[in-house]
Amino acid sequence: MRKNAAEGAGSTGRGKGTGRGKGTGKGSARAVAALIGLGAAAYTAWVLEVVLSTGVNPIETYVSELAAQDQPLGGLFRATDFTAGLLAFLGGLLALARLPRHPESRRPWAVAGWAGIALFGAATAADAWLPLSCQPTVDPVCAARETAGLVPATHQAHAVSSSLAMTGALVGIVALTVAARRYGRLAPLARFGPALVALELLATVWTLTAIALFTAGHGTWALGAGQRLQVLLVAIWLGVLARSVHREGRT
Repeated sequence: MRKNAAEGAGSTGRGKGTGRGKGTGKGSARAVAALIGLGAAAYTAWVLEVVLSTGVNPIETYVSELAAQDQPLGGLFRATDFTAGLLAFLGGLLALARLPRHPESRRPWAVAGWAGIALFGAATAADAWLPLSCQPTVDPVCAARETAGLVPATHQAHAVSSSLAMTGALVGIVALTVAARRYGRLAPLARFGPALVALELLATVWTLTAIALFTAGHGTWALGAGQRLQVLLVAIWLGVLARSVHREGRT
């Protein structure tokens, strides 16, 4: 009888431990959701140009030109960029840190996706510290200096950090959407993710084509509109991801 009672007590203890583990797992997943959701909101701060007098044409200019060093509201947009990047980076890092304790989440597409989110966040935060020095799509002198390599090192490095940010975003968007559908997880993302992936890839092609044409001296081809659509879709996808993680309590 004593042995059976002891075994019963041990089983009860293990059950409580398992319950605590599940609770902790859901808590960390919801922390990931909060970080990603807040990061998505901060990443849409550029829409303030609708109500603020920025002097920037949203159809023709880079989104980054809002945060250029010579812009009166540049400090505001650099701060929101840094906040968005830091939140997304922490969310991606926390999701990756959960993987050793949650084997069901440690699958190739999921790992690649969360790594992409972390890269996106880190590079977006770096963007804030590597701003453009002027507006190349608006100021011909700035464009000429940029082409000649006469702009500050931070201006030149901005192209690298921006490229890394969008690469990370695309990896995260594609990989986590594939993971949601392949592994039967994160139902909202599995449902809406494919359409957002298709739209994001189209917006990216538009943006890259417009940048190539602008660099070749053939006008902007609504570069600003394409890039704004691109970053808006990233923010919407991040919002869907955050909702999915919060709803299911897992990554």
